[in-house]
Amino acid sequence: MPRPKTPIRPNTPLRLLRSRLRIDPFIASLLGTVLVAALLPARGAAAPVVSDAATAGVAVLFFLYGTRLSAREAWNGLKQWRLHTTVLAVTFVLFPLLGTAAHLLVPSVLPPELYQGLLFLTLLPSTVQSSIAFTSIARGNTAAAVCSATFSSLFGILLTPLLAAALLHTRGGISPGTVLEIAEQLLLPFAAGQVLRRWIAPWTARHRSVLSLVDRGSILLVVYSAFGAAVVGGMWATLSLPRLAALLAVESALLALVLTVTLLGGRRLGFDRGDLIAIVFCGSKKSLASGVPMAAVLFPGAAAGLMVLPLMLFHQLQLMVCAVLARRWAAQAPAVEAPAIEAGRPNEALARA
Repeated sequence: MPRPKTPIRPNTPLRLLRSRLRIDPFIASLLGTVLVAALLPARGAAAPVVSDAATAGVAVLFFLYGTRLSAREAWNGLKQWRLHTTVLAVTFVLFPLLGTAAHLLVPSVLPPELYQGLLFLTLLPSTVQSSIAFTSIARGNTAAAVCSATFSSLFGILLTPLLAAALLHTRGGISPGTVLEIAEQLLLPFAAGQVLRRWIAPWTARHRSVLSLVDRGSILLVVYSAFGAAVVGGMWATLSLPRLAALLAVESALLALVLTVTLLGGRRLGFDRGDLIAIVFCGSKKSLASGVPMAAVLFPGAAAGLMVLPLMLFHQLQLMVCAVLARRWAAQAPAVEAPAIEAGRPNEALARA
């Protein structure tokens, strides 16, 4: 006797809305970590222990980044230098210029503390995993996205601290000696990962799921340390719902502007459809995985919590908006072989970048 067919549930507007607005599990973990830090921040003797653990977590993160980057693949990717130069220009020139221009919103729209976090957000490199995933979903040039996002992440280790030293004005400032110290904390573990990659790359490939948990756990630890210190330092006296709403509105405008510039500018420069999609997705995003540990190194103590908050909001915003764009472009693409990543579930496994 044949089994009855399971009825296919129609994609009603409500289901589509839930799919698009669904919060990624890692984002939910971040929000839970912020809640725990708000209710139970590390105090007294526990505070330096948590801070030291977060510092160790940053070293582990950048060591693992080094083990994953193939120098041969990066070198081969240099052939599309126009595309990569365009993405780097958007990431490290256009974004910082827009962040600097946003100072006009202080203090009428944004308080100085949140503006500092917004400016720091504009100095960060692009994401890696989600840029590649969305480019694949939209049937763009995935190989170019792999190289371009990797270059952005690599350059960001050097450029983000330098740009922060030039543009951010924090208590005590960021001296050249501090920049060198930051570069050592980020570059040395990364270089060690590159040196050891030849021997441990097969092992990391076999244990990718476990190492992914290590990555995310390190980021959550840094977030807990930063927000806990900010709560102890009186962060809630600075934040309010109207100010958070204003921050979200400013970030929405920032993302919309960059998406528009990359799309129209890419067309003006003569890039084809596949390259244009890679430029839009690689150029419009900012990396949470790089930004959180960099903030912990650049802004120790209570300042790091406020610096990370705009990045967390922007991260979820860019995932939702780019998921909609990727689905739309996939539907408009010529009839070719389906991408490797399932178009219906783009948010899963993307939030780490």
